[in-house]
Amino acid sequence: MMEVCNCIEPQWPADELLMKYQYISDFFIAVAYFSIPLELIYFVKKSAVFPYRWVLVQFGAFIVLCGATHLINLWTFTTHSRTVALVMTTAKVLTAVVSCATALMLVHIIPDLLSVKTRELFLKNKAAELDREMGLIRTQEETGRHVRMLTHEIRSTLDRHTILKTTLVELGRTLALEECALWMPTRTGLELQLSYTLRQQHPVEYTVPIQLPVINQVFGTSRAVKISPNSPVARLRPVSGKYLLGEVVAVRVPLLHLSNFQINDWPELSTKRYALMVLMLPSDSARQWHVHELELVEVVADQVAVALSHAAILEESMRARDLLMEQNVALDIARREAETAIRARNDFLAVMNHEMRTPMHAIIALSSLLQETELTPEQRLMVETVLKSSSLLATLMNDVLDLSRLEDGSLQLELGTFNLHTLFREVLNLIKPIAVVKKLPITLNLAPDLPEFVVGDEKRLMQIILNIVGNAVKFSKQGSISVTALVTKSDNRAPPDFFVVPTGSHFYLRVKVKDLGAGINPQDIPKLFTKFAQTQSLATRSSGGSGLGLAISKRFVNLMEGNIWIESDGVGKGCTAIFDVKLGISNESKQSAIPKVPANPQHVNFAGLKVLVMDENGVSRMVTKGLLVHLGCEVTTVSSNEECLRVVSHEHKVVFMDVCMPGVENYQIALRIHEKFTKRHQRPLLVALTGNTDKSTKEKCMSFGLDGVLLKPVSLDNMRNVLSDLLEHRVLYEAM
Repeated sequence: MMEVCNCIEPQWPADELLMKYQYISDFFIAVAYFSIPLELIYFVKKSAVFPYRWVLVQFGAFIVLCGATHLINLWTFTTHSRTVALVMTTAKVLTAVVSCATALMLVHIIPDLLSVKTRELFLKNKAAELDREMGLIRTQEETGRHVRMLTHEIRSTLDRHTILKTTLVELGRTLALEECALWMPTRTGLELQLSYTLRQQHPVEYTVPIQLPVINQVFGTSRAVKISPNSPVARLRPVSGKYLLGEVVAVRVPLLHLSNFQINDWPELSTKRYALMVLMLPSDSARQWHVHELELVEVVADQVAVALSHAAILEESMRARDLLMEQNVALDIARREAETAIRARNDFLAVMNHEMRTPMHAIIALSSLLQETELTPEQRLMVETVLKSSSLLATLMNDVLDLSRLEDGSLQLELGTFNLHTLFREVLNLIKPIAVVKKLPITLNLAPDLPEFVVGDEKRLMQIILNIVGNAVKFSKQGSISVTALVTKSDNRAPPDFFVVPTGSHFYLRVKVKDLGAGINPQDIPKLFTKFAQTQSLATRSSGGSGLGLAISKRFVNLMEGNIWIESDGVGKGCTAIFDVKLGISNESKQSAIPKVPANPQHVNFAGLKVLVMDENGVSRMVTKGLLVHLGCEVTTVSSNEECLRVVSHEHKVVFMDVCMPGVENYQIALRIHEKFTKRHQRPLLVALTGNTDKSTKEKCMSFGLDGVLLKPVSLDNMRNVLSDLLEHRVLYEAM
């Protein structure tokens, strides 16, 4: 049985050297522990933002306590008192507590620190992404700058050839291309033809089928497409085995509605068609196409399409402008020729008017004189026939002149106040002798509300009514003729394209002339208002006429802002002519506008009336003298202005002077006669004897002081009426 030894092992003696090293180490550990909190305090103070300051305080306390423990431990290497042991124990307990608290706190802090690290990585990634976006923005800005520069260069001209060539040059310079080419569709649209290249001034014009797969691929998208350097549209440079071919892209160029736009056999009208632009990077180069470069190519292709469309529009507008200028020149030439033709026609008509009226004056005057002599019935019939034929010829001359003036716009209405009721009665008085011969009764119906005094062109209105009533008498062999005049109401029947709009100062007069004569086919009615046109049913040998009456009447009605039309149920059923004209309402009363009652010229005595006749034409001078002598006048004739001025005296009461010739020389004699006779009652009445019917003749006569105008031809009755009116009113101006 073993013996238990309760002895205590003797204590290891302290090694002084080891103790010395431990002592020194504890001292430096304590110094280090005390210095670390100072550094942490400095860090916290200098740090503007730090989320865990209280943790650092706790950690500082832990370090201080550890340092204090090591510092107190210096006194335990030698014999020490109980107080030292107590202090040492307290320090170690506090250090343990703070250490545990710090460890537990780190358990909560470490996840936060890890999340901060995550956010830091996220921010770094965002920063990198922003850097990439900024790089893209800078690239886009650079691309935009290039696009603006290219667009400016492309749109600096509107010539299509310059646009295309400039595009290739600028793209080659901007993108450092080895070659750039443009393929255009041919007229047939089945092939693409090489039209422009960057390096070749005059490219070899060869074609490729438009149905190639590579072309369909490019035409199928609006984006730039990378194609094989060996494709048919990319074989634009010599092939060398020692060089590696660069990348090639192709893009379509829309041809936007080109009209008459041809470049190397382009179609005249291209819709949904494309050109092909091919761009090649330098050979034996590692360079590749970047996204922003492809975008630049796509934008430039669109800009080229827009510029080409603008150029096409400009060319079309310039072509239209040139065509318009040519048309304007042609129209101007035609206008001048028309004006020349109108002047020539008017001059011809004026000359013919003068030349025809002079012999007509002789025929009518001598026939009227012959009618006053003793004649056998057979001779009187012959003379009356001559007078009627002459009157018809004079009417035809007046119609031709009126039509000419209506067509060139020189005829103007002469407005004045007249008695409308009296006008209708005068028309019937003129027509009745012919109607009585043909045994055609004529009735006149005037509506009760028809104004008596109106404002309008009395002569032209009478001419219209005479034409229509005269036609009714001319083409009627039996039956009766009725003339009805009324105020047109808005509900009265009228053509659909004519609207009656009466006002407080104007009204529309409707005149209806109905006959039971030959009638007319409804399909022939439009022909009636065509000049020199007669329908087969009316153009009979017995009717006569020139076909101008209704044509002139229609133009007069149009001048009066009216309308005229004819109604008929067919041949043999008669017809009705209707017209509306616009007239003014006169403010004159019946008392203030008493119609003139002409004196009976048959009882006027002109015996001893001294008259001077000045006419260069001997026949006309002799005829005028014969008329005046037959009326009992004492006539003196002269053939020139100088002779007239020398012969005229205060004994002459009337001077007839011929002013048919153009110019103002023949009017000067009137001024000289005015100068010769200073007193009006001593000066003879000056009357122009003329064959000119234009308005300027009347205006010249009035401006040069003539007292009247007498239009040739003149019959005996006409001369008798003229002298009677002239001596009574001392002025005579016939409507011309």
